[in-house]
Amino acid sequence: MNFNSHEFIFLFLPFTLIVYVLLNRQHLTVASTIWLILCSFVFYCWTEMKSGVVLAFSILFNFCVGLVLTSHPPSEAGRTKRKAILIFGIAVSVALLGYYKYTGFVVNNLNQWWGLDLPVKKMLLPVGISFLTFTQIAYLVDIYRSPAKRTSFLNYALFISFFPRLLAGPVARYDEIIPQLESLKSKALNYRNLSMGLYLFAIGLFKKVEIADRLQDWASPGFDGGHNLNLLLAWATSLCYSFQIYFDFSGYTDMAIGAALFFNVRLPINFNSPYKALDIQDFWRRWHITLTRFLRDYIYITLGGNRVREAHVYCNLMATFLIGGLWHGAGWTFVFWGFLHGAAIMMHRAWKRIGLRMPNIIAWLVTFNFVNVAWVFFRAKTWNDAIRVLRGMAGLTGVALPEGWAKTFPSLSAYGIQFMPWKRVMEESRDSWLFIFGALIICLFFKNSNEMVERFKPDWKSFIVLTAGAYAVLHMSAMQEFVYRFF
Repeated sequence: MNFNSHEFIFLFLPFTLIVYVLLNRQHLTVASTIWLILCSFVFYCWTEMKSGVVLAFSILFNFCVGLVLTSHPPSEAGRTKRKAILIFGIAVSVALLGYYKYTGFVVNNLNQWWGLDLPVKKMLLPVGISFLTFTQIAYLVDIYRSPAKRTSFLNYALFISFFPRLLAGPVARYDEIIPQLESLKSKALNYRNLSMGLYLFAIGLFKKVEIADRLQDWASPGFDGGHNLNLLLAWATSLCYSFQIYFDFSGYTDMAIGAALFFNVRLPINFNSPYKALDIQDFWRRWHITLTRFLRDYIYITLGGNRVREAHVYCNLMATFLIGGLWHGAGWTFVFWGFLHGAAIMMHRAWKRIGLRMPNIIAWLVTFNFVNVAWVFFRAKTWNDAIRVLRGMAGLTGVALPEGWAKTFPSLSAYGIQFMPWKRVMEESRDSWLFIFGALIICLFFKNSNEMVERFKPDWKSFIVLTAGAYAVLHMSAMQEFVYRFF
């Protein structure tokens, strides 16, 4: 089930909330927890029942591993056993992820590299399994580091399966969610949280339906069409996707945080105007914040972080981003995307150590254009598609300029540059450029949803937001999947 669907908005969400509130008013808190878990499983299994088996096994297995971890004292004698249990628990979670997500990728590469003819088994990828795996790993590591942290099976099952964050995050920590679930205050209907949740949900829905989905209509033909793109079309294609993935995923996060507020649960912030970043480190502090935090706390620091020799620090940075790239998708383009960001982080660290600085406008241009180029590899289904778009962006497949410039720059004709009426130059990409400039203005000069909800109050501005959300509901007939839903 998707947030941007009529059955979720008009059936699932209100029915789940009404029954949850009624059960809690009767002081049936255990029943309300079970109800929310069951509804979360219905949400998860809406299109494929088999995914629920994977979710149930993952919850039961990791909870049992957590119990075993807490049953062994963190003494010198029990440290080795606890570490072995932790490694075993993480290995099983990673193996489950690897089986469903990477089996085909590995077999295809073995066939290609070694000339084998191994059959590639097609299997259904449980939605959100990457987010599920990272959440479980974080829980086990936190239990290992702080054995006193433990909870009931029902609260743990709800923490993992809680439907607002189940499919695509945010990647929340144990101590961020479970205390809220255990609090009696979360059981009562809170009208302010309800109004703020509806406000945030409307913002996210408008981002998804009216901005991201429109941009997808221009980005997809450029990436998937297979034809060469001229300079303007190639840049329009890449920029449309850069803004599509921003508004798609930030919209999803707004809707997730908003839906969770209906149940008095505050999920962690996941976006903070990442396209305002002035360097690549700042970008990763703003983009998908909870994933960045996970990669830092559970991978980078585990590898040694910056507590080792400088050369080792660079290796840790690159390894972290390669893992992050592979986590996003089973393909070499995703790995290369991670490599690009790892290389950029390494260069940024070296740049800072030297003490060099750039003017803010130059720093923003460099950062934004790097991110935009890197997104090409993230979006392209094949290497050829990525190279085709980049060749167009470099002007290697045709450049057209307004015919009025022909007298000023006549020598450019010798380099294959064409001059034609400006209307003809722009006719294929004019509408997309209008959306691109509009999206850029929103990203750079408007308050983000975090700032908007902090200042929320029922007034004419919030009424406009709710009206925009209602307008988006009317355009959900051709529902589009979220970009991160299958990661």
